[in-house]
Amino acid sequence: MSISHHMEIAVLGGGNGSHAAAADLTEAGHRVRFWRRDAEAVAALKEAGNRLVLKDYRGERQVDIALVTADIGEALTGAALAICPAPAFAQESIAAAIAPHLADGQVVFLPPGTFGSYVMARTARARGSRARVAFAEAGTLPYLTRKHGPGAIAIATRATRLPTGVFPLAEKERALTVIRSAYPSVEDAGDALSGALMNAGPIIHPPLITMNAGPIEHFEHWDIHNEGTTPSIRRVTDALDAERIAVRATLGYGPPHFPLRDHYQADGDEWMYGNLAHDRLVSSGDWRERLVLTEHRYMREDIAYGLAFLVSVAEWADVHTPVARGLLALGSAVCGEDFRASGRTLERLDLAGLDRQAMRTLLAEGLTR
Repeated sequence: MSISHHMEIAVLGGGNGSHAAAADLTEAGHRVRFWRRDAEAVAALKEAGNRLVLKDYRGERQVDIALVTADIGEALTGAALAICPAPAFAQESIAAAIAPHLADGQVVFLPPGTFGSYVMARTARARGSRARVAFAEAGTLPYLTRKHGPGAIAIATRATRLPTGVFPLAEKERALTVIRSAYPSVEDAGDALSGALMNAGPIIHPPLITMNAGPIEHFEHWDIHNEGTTPSIRRVTDALDAERIAVRATLGYGPPHFPLRDHYQADGDEWMYGNLAHDRLVSSGDWRERLVLTEHRYMREDIAYGLAFLVSVAEWADVHTPVARGLLALGSAVCGEDFRASGRTLERLDLAGLDRQAMRTLLAEGLTR
């Protein structure tokens, strides 16, 4: 597959990020194949002429997607790049579905990943795929975005820096070159574990939802980023982020660590969404929403997968993370489920028994047997 500026790109998933990617990458000149598991939603979009309404700072316009399908093979076959912004808890089933269709040279991009690059590679291999595919994961979605109804997507801002790790690391240069044709803001974050430890969701969301649990459950709608972001919650977020950075440093990953405090400051280093992203996020009003705490992806993805993963890696690396462990325990109590036992962890991925050298070799070379 030759890589030009304009590519065949599969967008996998039906959420906010997938709709934003389908519209944005189409407008950038790529040919997008948009796959959704929901056949009724696919039929409705086809009925509307494959047309999405894209809203951003430039106003509102219609974008026609090249292909909309409920057949994942049709979406994937011949695509140079597959973008999968689906939640971490959907990654294994999507990996199983794409396994028969993967081909040498393809790149699968998970923004963000929660170590999904390893999980999807392992799942595809277990389903019989031997294709030489690079899996990559970024620290966040390329967009701050929310759907406005079934056929409209609003993008509050686009990522200006996307730290991205690649599995296996041996495929890094090729993978980043392909992804940059779609997202020029991608930055080299090294291997997949480094990429996973860039994930901002498990840092920003757990304090916001656990410490705002009262108002979230009391009010019909609540904006965790506006009234919900207070000085005490920000101090907890900074303490949690310091634990993430300590894990990175202990494992030998160098800066930039993309400290989350830069997201809130107008004058610090530029964070993933630029310097005024928090202000734009609040002023959009799109995050004033109804959250069902026990079901929302901030709980089911960012705590049960992301924070559980961070805590397990910290314990494996012998790094003390009291804030991460405390928030993981709170989320577990809210849901009546022990996420340290049931969530995404090194133990459940059969990796906790590796020493650091064996882990480095796995991350570098990939699944060789």
